[in-house]
Amino acid sequence: MTATLERRPVARKVEPKHRKLRSASATLWQASPLTYLGLIIAIVLSIFPILWSFIMATRDNSSVYQIPPPFTPGTHLGTNVSRVLNNTDASFLYGLANSAVVASVVTLSVVFFSTLAGFAFAKLKFKGRNALLLIIILTMMVPTQLGIIPLYMIMVKLGWTDTLQAVIVPFLVKGFGVFMMRQYAASAVSDELIEAARVDGCSTFRIYWSIVLPALRPAAAVLGLLTFMETWNDFLWPYVVLTGDTPTVQISLQILATAYYKTDYVQVFTGTALAIVPLLVVFIAFGRQIIGGIMEGSVKA
Repeated sequence: MTATLERRPVARKVEPKHRKLRSASATLWQASPLTYLGLIIAIVLSIFPILWSFIMATRDNSSVYQIPPPFTPGTHLGTNVSRVLNNTDASFLYGLANSAVVASVVTLSVVFFSTLAGFAFAKLKFKGRNALLLIIILTMMVPTQLGIIPLYMIMVKLGWTDTLQAVIVPFLVKGFGVFMMRQYAASAVSDELIEAARVDGCSTFRIYWSIVLPALRPAAAVLGLLTFMETWNDFLWPYVVLTGDTPTVQISLQILATAYYKTDYVQVFTGTALAIVPLLVVFIAFGRQIIGGIMEGSVKA
C-alpha cells in the first residue's frame, strides 16, 4: 500500500507596506560619502576666513608674506589688540559701540514692526490689503544703491549727516521682514484662536502681544539674527553718510586698511577678528534657541 504525502503550500512572509515605504525613505535620505565630502568642503570654506583672521591677529607683519602661510597661532595677540584699540585714527572701540547701538535698535525695530505688520496682512481684513502688500514686495525689488543719492539729500536737509540716526531711521522697517512674517503668520496662527480671543474681549494689540507674537517667535528670532548681522556688516551707507568722527566698526576697519601709505595687514586682521567676536557671541548665545524655535514651529505647522 503506497502512502501519498500531500504537499502543503508554504506561506510566504509578506512585508507590510509601511515598512517598505519606511525603508525606501531611509534609503532616499541616507547620506552618501559624496554628501559628506561636499559638507566638509563647505565647512572648511566657511570657517577658513574666520580662522585665518584669528591666526594672523596673533602674528606680526612678516607672517603675512610667508609661503606657505602659517596655520598655527603666534604670540603677538595682546600687542596687536593694543595697537588697534589705541589707534586714534580708527577709533575702533568707538566704532564697536556705535555698531552695537545701531544694530540693536534696527533689529528690535524691524522685528517689532515686521511681526505687527505681518499679523495685520495675514489675519486682519481691511481695504487695500493686497495692494499694500504688493507695494511692499515691489520695494524689495529696488536695489538699495538706487536710493542712496535721494536718501543722502534727505539726510542733508534734516541735518543728520555724521549722526547715528542717519544709519538707524531709514532701516527701522524692511519689506523682507514684513513679507516673511506675513507668510509665517498665515500658517502659524489659526483664525479660530483669534476669534476666541475677540470673544473674550481682547483688543487687536492684546491679541498681537499675547497670542500672535509668541506664535511668531521662531521666525522672529531668525529675522532678528539676519537683521543684526546685516546691519553690523553694512558698509556702503555708513561710508556715505558718516565720517571718521562718528564711525561704525566697518568704517574703522576701512580706516585701518587705507589710512597709511603702507597697509598694516596685521592691524586689519586683528580689527576684523575683533569685529567678528560680537557676531559669534550673538550666534552662540541665541543659536540654540533659534534652531529650537525653528524646529518647534515646523512641528506645529
